[in-house]
Amino acid sequence: MAAIAETTAGKIKGAEEDGLYVFRGIPYAAPPVGALRFRAPQPHPGWEGVRDAIDFGAIAPQIANDGLEELLGSFPQPQSEDCLFLNIWTPGIDRARRPVMVWIHGGGFTIGSGSEPYYAGATLADRGDVVVVTINYRLGALGFLHAPALGETNFGMRDQVAALRWVRDNIANFGGDPDNVTIFGESAGGMSVATLMASPEAAGLFHKAIPQSGAGHHTMPLAVAEETGAAFLRRLGVAPDDLDALRALSVEQILEAQGEMEAEMFAAIAEGGTAEMRFTPVVDGEFLTERAVDAVARGQSQAVSTLVGYLDDEWKLFTAMMPGDPPNEEDVVARLEGMGLDGRSAYDGYRAARLARSEPAEPADIADAAGGDQLFTIPALRLADAQAAQQPATFFYLFDWKSPALDGALGSCHALDIPFVFGTYEDAAEFAGDGPEAAELSERVMDAWIAFARSGDPSTEAHQFPAYDAERRPQLVFGENIRVEYDWRAEERALWTGVL
Repeated sequence: MAAIAETTAGKIKGAEEDGLYVFRGIPYAAPPVGALRFRAPQPHPGWEGVRDAIDFGAIAPQIANDGLEELLGSFPQPQSEDCLFLNIWTPGIDRARRPVMVWIHGGGFTIGSGSEPYYAGATLADRGDVVVVTINYRLGALGFLHAPALGETNFGMRDQVAALRWVRDNIANFGGDPDNVTIFGESAGGMSVATLMASPEAAGLFHKAIPQSGAGHHTMPLAVAEETGAAFLRRLGVAPDDLDALRALSVEQILEAQGEMEAEMFAAIAEGGTAEMRFTPVVDGEFLTERAVDAVARGQSQAVSTLVGYLDDEWKLFTAMMPGDPPNEEDVVARLEGMGLDGRSAYDGYRAARLARSEPAEPADIADAAGGDQLFTIPALRLADAQAAQQPATFFYLFDWKSPALDGALGSCHALDIPFVFGTYEDAAEFAGDGPEAAELSERVMDAWIAFARSGDPSTEAHQFPAYDAERRPQLVFGENIRVEYDWRAEERALWTGVL
């Protein structure tokens, strides 16, 4: 059955599916093409009549990550610079003012979309009587190139703000409450959530935030962004001030140069270097005036209830994506030095702490643990510390369910939480697992996210979620044994004091 809804740009027609109303491929801004390439998003001009919103829109131009697709599966989707679309799952086209949950996808700011099967919002919307929204935004150089001649930057982040403004102005017509909006996202999506918490341009557009495996350290200083942008333009043979030439480039040329820079990054990681993404949110003095975690510590998001978390074996996914000979002790010591740690004492500290808990402590295990700590765990802790000092409704979680993939080698790796949050774990059974225990875990996770979106407190009848504080550091652990831990892995965390 067709479903008609009104938006500020015109009427749209979605579909009724299994008791929900679903709208796909809704444009929330003008297509960022031609003269609008490398510009902040502009309002959509609208349309006459009723526009179909049955099928997903095109996704942002991107280069597939073969290693990731081999592990998680491939979901081919049409690509286009005309990619600024969002999707809605809602229990009713009414004025019921349900909580709204806006998902921001991850993918290192270079891949992904809001229309991937794992992000289907039907189960979450139905279980919680909430409105679920997923969005696309510009990626890679098209979304995050910084060149002074452009006069602005952070296009992908500003796309996210434009989507949130669309939600504010339209979601009441889809049964949602514009005064109760939760943003949640994973990896680059979680980093985006923290960045939005820090940006004056996003203030007031959301009320609760769930950064999953992403926090406020992952923004690029202006000088580094300028160097990266200049290197990108040199690859393309474009003068720094030749905007006509820049806008005349084909998408294929842009992706090729972007891919070369990403390949260099992955090669450096494979050789024991640290992960430094080439296209990320920039501290430009406007959208971001300082590193996101510092803005949060200063109180930029003090009105926002926050649920922060990470997985216990984050880095094992990346290790699986870049197979090779396992590192030896000397390699890992050098890698720890590159992270800013005292390599030898950090290695010994990780090894002793893991052995004391009867955990594997080979060099590869220590490398994986430290890699996850550097990129995800420590930034998550620092974000929770910063926000808890401003907002008492701050909560912290750990996800330690183990993946059955690769004979268990992935552990509780990066991205494993996503299908449990959306209730799509059965579609990802080889990666996420299935059966009664997986079903129960997914229900517990969904209920916590729904409770948080509704009230700002993720506690449910099944579990109480203690508020976070920087002294006791309580966190709820989601896995086979759901429990509360205090100052989890404190010995390893202490090694990072004064680092990052």
